[in-house]
Amino acid sequence: MSALSPRLAEIVDALPLEPGLRVLEIGGAPGAAARAVCERIAPGGHILVIDRSTKGVAQIERTAAAEIAAGQLSTRCVAAEDFTLLAREDPFDLAFAIRVGAFDGRHPVEGIAARARIREALRPGGRLYIDGGAPLRVILLE
Repeated sequence: MSALSPRLAEIVDALPLEPGLRVLEIGGAPGAAARAVCERIAPGGHILVIDRSTKGVAQIERTAAAEIAAGQLSTRCVAAEDFTLLAREDPFDLAFAIRVGAFDGRHPVEGIAARARIREALRPGGRLYIDGGAPLRVILLE
């Protein structure tokens, strides 16, 4: 795997990751952070990366082919404000988003719906982390 940029490495290092967690990354193209998360949640963990762009999802699927083949990572082409768990899909322990307009204030209307959708996809007590803190901040979903 190629090295993460210093900024992405700092963000991934700040996430409270441990083996076995289910993680949701929102807007994860090209997949560098997701691959680094895979290393920290193994064994037994899984990361789902959602992105509204079909090109972005295709890029993740190329760069994370080994992690996908190992069952550690999956992708879904969907916007955060439209995301729902699939039937019988377990909720996630935590979610994170880097430079996603629905959470950083660039798209406030979509942000309202996105926060509600992500809250529904998390286990009780699950948190959403976004960039813009030192290096992350928690978004209140209640």
